[in-house]
Amino acid sequence: MLRSCLSILVSENVKNELPVVIDLFSGCGGLAFGFKSAGYKILHGVEIMKAAINTASYNLYWRDGLDAKHHWGDITELNPELFKKDIGESGCIVIGGPPCQAYSQIGRAKLKSLGEDRKHTNDSRGFLFQDFLRFALELDARAIVMENVPEAVDYGGLNVPQHVCDILEENNYQACWTILNAADFGVPQVRERIFVFAVKKNVTTQTLNLPTPTHSSQDSKAVQGQLRRKKIFESKSFRIPNIADSNLPNWVTVRDAVSDLPSLFPTAKSKYHLYKPNIQLFYNSEASTDYQRLMRNWFGRGQKSVTGHGYRRTERDFPIFERMRPGDDYRDASIIAEEMLDEVCRAESVDRNLDVGIYENLRQSIVPPYDREKFHTKWKKMPPDKPAHTLVAHLSTDTYSHLHPWEPRGISVREAARLQSFPDGFLFQCNMGDAFKQIGNAVPPLLSKAIALAMRKNLLNYDE
Repeated sequence: MLRSCLSILVSENVKNELPVVIDLFSGCGGLAFGFKSAGYKILHGVEIMKAAINTASYNLYWRDGLDAKHHWGDITELNPELFKKDIGESGCIVIGGPPCQAYSQIGRAKLKSLGEDRKHTNDSRGFLFQDFLRFALELDARAIVMENVPEAVDYGGLNVPQHVCDILEENNYQACWTILNAADFGVPQVRERIFVFAVKKNVTTQTLNLPTPTHSSQDSKAVQGQLRRKKIFESKSFRIPNIADSNLPNWVTVRDAVSDLPSLFPTAKSKYHLYKPNIQLFYNSEASTDYQRLMRNWFGRGQKSVTGHGYRRTERDFPIFERMRPGDDYRDASIIAEEMLDEVCRAESVDRNLDVGIYENLRQSIVPPYDREKFHTKWKKMPPDKPAHTLVAHLSTDTYSHLHPWEPRGISVREAARLQSFPDGFLFQCNMGDAFKQIGNAVPPLLSKAIALAMRKNLLNYDE
């Protein structure tokens, strides 16, 4: 009888403890970092990009003096037994975002350009969700969170999030999927992503809680995810996300997010400096918004300076950026460049018909060589009083998609991190390209923390 009572007590204690986190396809650790900030212990992680492993390991373990590191490797070749022995009685929650390149429109177009045999449905990365599920099921996870791009609803006719929910429900989970906009959770960026939520049926007895928005749009314009709901509403496991109350604070803007960061390049005639990742620069001003204060004080102590504030040297285009207005794209930029070329030709008395060689050299040094109509979405000067548009991994190649709203340059690594809600103490000790790629691929920590808090309610069986 006593043994039976002790077993019940142990069982109840396990139920009241949060499971440890297994972080798959971790990238730089944005999803796990939000869970850590919500009180979960990060136990293990897997990532194939070595630079991202170092970033995740530092910010999830080493900065707190923990002797741990995410695993480097191809998940298709790894056995879940690798982690099983360390999980303990509280069980685990498996989180992660399988690669999205095969689903995204950008990824599809790139693969298609490489030939019919490279079309997106032939990309093996499109089925890595199967390895995510393999780990989750073999580790008998108490709960699961999986992230991906909205285009995953149609992968050659397969609705990936619904398919994942079907498999989980067959394995005794309560599961649902939804589309969340990071801007609704205090992130200064309109970024919509699919999330699958699942909890073992013997763990929770209630309808799954979804994250509660903390911010709302300042206008009534529908974003893409809201438009998609009309098409996917009939999907069996789809859940409409919690609606942001109009009385909540407005979405955080680019100005709210970055106006206190150190000035780098005030005019197109300024001298370029390449700041290495560990160089500390003092803030431009005192924190003036709640968001800036949060970014400086996330770890419980006020930051006095920031690192990782390097930006790209695009000398030909700095003068173009300077003349662009917030909201301008490449169509506007190319017209500006043509005007600049005409000004130089007049000033130097160059005739395009008579001085062909000189004219072509001038043109090459001033005007970007891209098609105005095909390329227009690749450049964008961010309006300062709106959230940024979605950051993507292509930032690792160039930052033309996110031009600074008042300085004539692309955004810096630290500015990209701010727009993703990585706090100023979150370090990126790697080269600029790797840092931009990690940030563009990440789940914003503020959104992740909201998800982690909702899952806490599901795991500990309490409602809103």
